[in-house]
Amino acid sequence: MLNIQSGIDSLTNFKRQTSQFLVQLHETGDPMVLTVNGKSQVVVQDVAAYQRLVDLAAKADLNETLEAIREGLADVDAGRTKPARTALRNLAKKFGISEPRK
Repeated sequence: MLNIQSGIDSLTNFKRQTSQFLVQLHETGDPMVLTVNGKSQVVVQDVAAYQRLVDLAAKADLNETLEAIREGLADVDAGRTKPARTALRNLAKKFGISEPRK
């Protein structure tokens, strides 16, 4: 998590004291916002912390996919489905697309 007290600094300071900043990034695992002319421009982060973030994002994506599958199966169980041909015909009509020949 970004620490407002120590997690924002200038790119100039980062370039001057890179090794010190790297130690801080490795020790805390917290990201750092670097600014140029007082405006946030880039976020730097320890590679292990970044990998955790990537893993969490992948897990969240998998959870969303599984939830969508569960919802689809619940729709089937509840009878809230249409034959694919009917759905495709309705979409073709809605978007003015000619239906493919059978």
